[in-house]
Amino acid sequence: MTAAPDFRVARGPGATAWAPETLTADPYNAQTPAAALTGPVTPAAALFVRDHFGIPPTGPGPWRLRVGGAVATAFSIGHEELLALEHRELDVVVECAGNGRSLMRPAPPGVPWGQRAVGCTRFAGVPFHVLADRAGIDPEAVEVVFTGADRGSVRGRPTPFERSLPLAVARHPDTLLATRMNGEPLTPGHGAPVRLVVPGRYAVADVKWLVGVRAVTAPFGGVFQAEEYLYVTPHGTPEGPVTTLRVKSLITEPAPDEDLRRGHETLVRGHAWSGGGVPVHKVEVRAEHEDDGRDPDRVRGWHEAALDPPAGPYAWRGWSYRWTPQQPGPYRLLSRATDARGETQPLRTPWNARGYGCNPVASVEVVVV
Repeated sequence: MTAAPDFRVARGPGATAWAPETLTADPYNAQTPAAALTGPVTPAAALFVRDHFGIPPTGPGPWRLRVGGAVATAFSIGHEELLALEHRELDVVVECAGNGRSLMRPAPPGVPWGQRAVGCTRFAGVPFHVLADRAGIDPEAVEVVFTGADRGSVRGRPTPFERSLPLAVARHPDTLLATRMNGEPLTPGHGAPVRLVVPGRYAVADVKWLVGVRAVTAPFGGVFQAEEYLYVTPHGTPEGPVTTLRVKSLITEPAPDEDLRRGHETLVRGHAWSGGGVPVHKVEVRAEHEDDGRDPDRVRGWHEAALDPPAGPYAWRGWSYRWTPQQPGPYRLLSRATDARGETQPLRTPWNARGYGCNPVASVEVVVV
C-alpha cells in the first residue's frame, strides 16, 4: 500500500494546518480541503490528489525523458538539462474530470468526488514545443503520446498511464513539462520530478511522473484514451473523450451550514473558470429561502456578482456578491458562471454513465438567525 502523503500546510499567524479529505487510501485519492480553496492560488500541499496505481519510485537524479516515435531525431534528456531550458510560468485551474460525480443521481461508479477535486496552481516548466522542435516531428504525425512512470492492471491487462494530445495542442506554447508548483519543486504526489500540464483541459491530460513522449501517425488507442475517460450516455453509447474544462463556479464563503445574522451584510465569494483559455464573462448569485420552494426549474432572481481582474487565461476568477438577508430560516445560496462563448452552468448536469464534466450551479446551505 502507498502511504498517504503528509499534506499539512501552515497558514496565517497561528500556523494552523489542514489536510485533504481522503476518499480512497490505496491508491491514495483526496479532495482539496475547503479552507485551501479561498485564495487565488491553492497551496500545493493541499491540492487534491488523483492516483490510479500508486506513486512510482522516481527522483530528479536518475530521471530521464525519452522523446521518440515519428521524429527525425530521437533523444533523451535528464533533469538538469531540462531545467536549463526556457521556462514559462502560468496559473492553471487543475480539475479532475470526475469532480462533482457524487452529486449525480444515481451516483456513477468511480472515485466519489464532491466539489473539491479542483484547485488553481502556479506551474513553471518548459514548453513542450522546445523538445518537439529539437526532435523534428514527422509531418505525418497527428498526435503525441505522453507516458507516465506509473503502471498497473486495468481489467486484467498491465498498462502504463498514457494519454495523447492532438499535435497542435501538444505544440501549443502553454503546454508545459512542469517542474515546479507555486515556486517550489513538484511533490511526489503531484508528479515529481516532471509532469505534463495542459492548461484548459481536465487534469487527466496532465500526465504525472512523465518518462516518455512519442509522436504517432495514427490516433492513439491506449486504455486511458480510448476506453477510459470517455463521456458515455445512460444507454452505454460513447460520446467522445473528456477534453476541455466546462464552465463552472465554486462558492467558498460562507461555509456550508454557517449561521448568518438577519439584516447584516454577508459577502458571498467564490471562484469561476472555464476551459480552453476562454474567460469567464459573468457570475450570478441567488439566495433561495426555503419558502421559495426547491424546484430548480423555478429559480429566479439572479443577481450579477462583481468579478476580480483575471490572473491569466487559465486561472480561475474570483467573484463576490454582497447579500443582506431579511428573513430568518434556511437558505440555499446558488452561483452560476457564464463564459465568453455564452456557455452557462446548467441547473442540472445531464447524467452520464461515468460521472464526468459535472458542472451544475454551485450551492451552499446556510441558516439566517
